Amino acid sequence: MQLNGHTARSGPARRMVSLTWVVVIVLIVGGAAVTGTATYFALQPTSTPGSVPITDDLGRHVVVPADPARVAVLSPSIMDEMFRLGLRNHVVAVDCYAAAFGGLSSDYSADQVAAWNLSSSMCVQVGPTFAPEMLVNLTPDLVLASTIVSVAAVEEITDQLHIPVVMLQPPTLSGILVDDSLLGQVFGISSVAASLNAKLSGELYNATAVSSGASSFPTALVTYAVDSGGYWTFGPGTFGLSLMELTGATSISANTTTPYPELSGAQVLFADPHFILYGIGYGLDESAYSGGPQWSYFSAVQDGNVSSVNSNWITEPDPTMILEGIPTLLGIFHPSGA
Repeated sequence: MQLNGHTARSGPARRMVSLTWVVVIVLIVGGAAVTGTATYFALQPTSTPGSVPITDDLGRHVVVPADPARVAVLSPSIMDEMFRLGLRNHVVAVDCYAAAFGGLSSDYSADQVAAWNLSSSMCVQVGPTFAPEMLVNLTPDLVLASTIVSVAAVEEITDQLHIPVVMLQPPTLSGILVDDSLLGQVFGISSVAASLNAKLSGELYNATAVSSGASSFPTALVTYAVDSGGYWTFGPGTFGLSLMELTGATSISANTTTPYPELSGAQVLFADPHFILYGIGYGLDESAYSGGPQWSYFSAVQDGNVSSVNSNWITEPDPTMILEGIPTLLGIFHPSGA
């Protein structure tokens, strides 16, 4: 689980998606590109034979090698896309934190490591500081990164190491489909990407149908971490909050002033959510949350309306969030319609 490469206290301000947006998703053209608004820096290289010019999620214009053989993937969400598109054999490097901060296991769950056949020998340290020598040693032709990698690191990879970098940080759920299409274009597998996107569109359409037909939106707390101060959750402008809206729930943190607030036990008790969902993995299990402040006093706990969910399904903007996370939340919030 990664929230911008930091602890649960500070994640990226991911934009919220409305139900209206989801209806548009099924109309997305497979080769569409994101028109980004970020202007960290612009690259305007000239394409050459055997290369592909693309526009990434930050609006950067990048020319990349066609079907690159060696790719560094510096984000768990992008690794999920690469795997589902059948591109695992292209991946030679992945993001990790320094060994003292957990190494590979800080960014990837044990299930992901096993399913994707990852190893510490593939590590490129992205935090707490970026280690460019680790990237150089793995000789990638292309780097695919999200905003867990700093702008300074991207500039260093591009300007000093002369490796093209494509930033894939979809601002909405529909952006996940656009990124799939972009990867299909780069690797020459547009038909595979279109097939995956058909499945994703189906899940999103079903979620819209279920939630729009619901008689009410139950209130809920979706928390991905807990400590003595309270329960970390999703505020305005985050994927976590958009997931709740899409799946027909009203977040008790929807009106907070920060994207990743910590709600005290007293705040949760006052809001009195009908449901509580908590993320597990990365050292967190049911006992971690049940030991949280005032847990036993919550109505949802007393009524048995508490469920665990894989942390990756609610924190990573990737196909698994749509294929696994959304059906899970629908089944909890609206079991008769899911």
